[in-house]
Amino acid sequence: MIGNKNLYIDVHQLGAGKVTAKDVAGAHEKDLAVEKKHDVNFINYWVDEKQGVVMCLSEAPDSNAVKATHKQAHGLLPVYVLQVKQGQ
Repeated sequence: MIGNKNLYIDVHQLGAGKVTAKDVAGAHEKDLAVEKKHDVNFINYWVDEKQGVVMCLSEAPDSNAVKATHKQAHGLLPVYVLQVKQGQ
């Protein structure tokens, strides 16, 4: 937990061959443009173009805030959101 926020990894499964790093970079910029409205801070993301999987790391008060940010930004909702803790 960072302040009043937790760390989350959310996973998008878009389908094999249906995602490019360039497309994800554009979606990430859209997330950054609206994240403050939902008290979210997107930290990083990873893309597996071959498998069509995208994972995003964020700080947020809860998983609903993460989903709401993605929904408002570009409509690509994650299939699940995991609360995680950083290892030392």
